[in-house]
Amino acid sequence: MAGPILITGAGSGFGKEVALRLAQAGHEVIAGVEIIAQVGVLRAEAQERGVELRVEKLDVTDPGDRENAWTWNVEVLLNNAGVSEGGATVDIPEERLRRQFEVNVFGPVLLTQGIARRMAARRNGRIVFMSSVAGLTVDPFTGAYAGSKHAVEAFADALDQELAEFGVTVATINPGPFLTGFNDTMFETWKEWRDDPADRLFDYAELAFPHEQYDPEPVYQRTVQVLLGEDRRYRNLLPAEMEPQVREQIDAQWDRQLNDGHRPDLLQKAYDLAPATPIEA
Repeated sequence: MAGPILITGAGSGFGKEVALRLAQAGHEVIAGVEIIAQVGVLRAEAQERGVELRVEKLDVTDPGDRENAWTWNVEVLLNNAGVSEGGATVDIPEERLRRQFEVNVFGPVLLTQGIARRMAARRNGRIVFMSSVAGLTVDPFTGAYAGSKHAVEAFADALDQELAEFGVTVATINPGPFLTGFNDTMFETWKEWRDDPADRLFDYAELAFPHEQYDPEPVYQRTVQVLLGEDRRYRNLLPAEMEPQVREQIDAQWDRQLNDGHRPDLLQKAYDLAPATPIEA
């Protein structure tokens, strides 16, 4: 049995389901949730599924919460907590841009520092970052989110090299467009902006996430395998069928030319596609 396994951002989405599945399999899991209200909700859900799950408040941006987590005996860490801010780079308000990086980059990296030191001291541990395909490629209106995930990729890569001699392994999970609600709410964050809509380049009421989305089951399965050490790949891009496309996108950057002044196809798709459109079977 692996453990204890700490999962941040376990109040919803990938983190919650992975935490419950690991607990159901008998592993010792600490499920970190952002706000105290989520503690009782997740405990109740664990009870309904008949599993023993330790739920703790852990806002990765809160120094006190991070220091508290450093006292826990963590053998495996999944940095899953994250938010997604949608919008054109020129339109996103400053406080929203800073929040994007506080939650997705600075909070997880600072949390990892304290936990990684204890792992290095005992010469054993595993650190996994829930990154994204957006850590490797970029779509229109996702510059802030993709920028944060590119930063996560850099820190994960550096950590993997730096911690190797201390017996600590690092891996990334890189989900593509999965239908959990996360991607669609990214294109609704503009509703909370405190700015003058007249100054925006785009009318965000007309836009939606520009990709058809997959069932999230493969992410749950692969994440569990990576956390338990059953899959030893450093990078885990899902769904697997997207890997050739992503490799092609990355390679194409070497021959990329200046834009021709026309709206890119993917940007137009944000106008044309309805929210929460699933991949056709």
